Amino acid sequence: MEKIEIVTNPQEFKKEIAQEVKTHLDEFLKNFKPEPKKEFISRKDVATMFGVDISSVHNWTKAGKLRALGISGRVYYLRSEVEASLIPLNG
Repeated sequence: MEKIEIVTNPQEFKKEIAQEVKTHLDEFLKNFKPEPKKEFISRKDVATMFGVDISSVHNWTKAGKLRALGISGRVYYLRSEVEASLIPLNG
């Protein structure tokens, strides 16, 4: 095993280490894209969002306008998908 001898004062050594860590951290942060938190909402929440009855939400799901997710007989929607399903109107 090789020995490395560092001939510098402690302050300069500390600065060099900090700079190297900062360089690696900056490079990491350039490529890091955190995954946004997924928010699940119920049929009732979707109906409230749009001021409609739950049966309308059910019909939209049946028609393929909304994608439902389920667990143990409960139905949920991803808020981001519900918002993305909105279509801009011309006018």
